Amino acid sequence: MAEGGSKVSTFPECAIIHEVYDGENAEEQFEYELERALESGVPYIVVEPSRLGDETARWIMIGNCLHKTAVLAGLSCAISTAIPSDYVFGHLGLPSVPRLLGTTYDIFSLCSGVVSFACAALYEVSWQSDPCCKYQVEYDARNLAGLPLHSLTSASPVVLVRKDNTARRRLHSVCTTIAAVCCGLRIYRWYFQ
Repeated sequence: MAEGGSKVSTFPECAIIHEVYDGENAEEQFEYELERALESGVPYIVVEPSRLGDETARWIMIGNCLHKTAVLAGLSCAISTAIPSDYVFGHLGLPSVPRLLGTTYDIFSLCSGVVSFACAALYEVSWQSDPCCKYQVEYDARNLAGLPLHSLTSASPVVLVRKDNTARRRLHSVCTTIAAVCCGLRIYRWYFQ
């Protein structure tokens, strides 16, 4: 039993942070044990304290949202740069592109690139060094069936699964780089052509 309140059970591939209140600093002890489990890199972490589990799941969800926003905004910037506005509006049945719509299309492309860059930068600054970024919340009951959840006192623990995020980081880095190049191309077209 750890001093201050929490008990961590470690199975071969699973760390369980039990919700045991033994002292006045139990919440801090839960956080310490979670941090230790994250840094050790075990494949599964079961977080029994509901407040800590919810905060951790929310933190992971925000990181996922930033990642997806960076990728989608980068792709929309790249696509809107690659497809000329004349082509898009020509398929809408407009005889020629009104100046306002062409400018709006350019601004959309530029804003998408800026959003992609901002989200990727925020992700790199805030989440990259956090060991929590290597974990995802597991919801699939089939994957949870093999874990020792029978010994828990909590009805709804949060289960974290370690995932390799190398491909994911490369994807948002590539999309953001392409978006930055597309933004530079848009700005070049505005000022020099």
